Amino acid sequence: MSQVREEESAITIRPMQSTDLARVADIEKRGYAFPWSENIFRDCLRAGYSCWVAEARHCVAGYAVLSVAAGESHVLNICIDPAWQRLGLGRQLMQHLMARAHEYGARRMLLEVRPSNEGARRLYHELGFNEIGLRRAYYPGKGGMREDALVLAMELPARHQGEGA
Repeated sequence: MSQVREEESAITIRPMQSTDLARVADIEKRGYAFPWSENIFRDCLRAGYSCWVAEARHCVAGYAVLSVAAGESHVLNICIDPAWQRLGLGRQLMQHLMARAHEYGARRMLLEVRPSNEGARRLYHELGFNEIGLRRAYYPGKGGMREDALVLAMELPARHQGEGA
């Protein structure tokens, strides 16, 4: 494996901190046409959502926000810096969320994805998500138009007696 490839694969996933918010908001603006604001991410931290960042080369290269309640987990946001896409960070971050949701006692994981986001859809299906519904006009779109959201879900393995939190 080349030195560059080894460095790219050295990913650390850690809890998001308030000091990460400017970088997270910057990635969000570059990753999405209709980004969340820095204040929305701040509110997610305050609300106690499970918020994570993926670091590569000591720099935040992606992030994710997960909500868990009543046995279900919901991926509220996930984004990889465009400069770091197609290197497996999204897959690693999703696998981390799946493990955390399982630890938190969720039996199911849900998310929404734009039908036009083919790369994300392919990743989610590879991870075991299945389409269970459609939310009409869910996402804002260009020129005031709205885009539907595909609702995807996967069942998480049952937690065994004695497993943590």
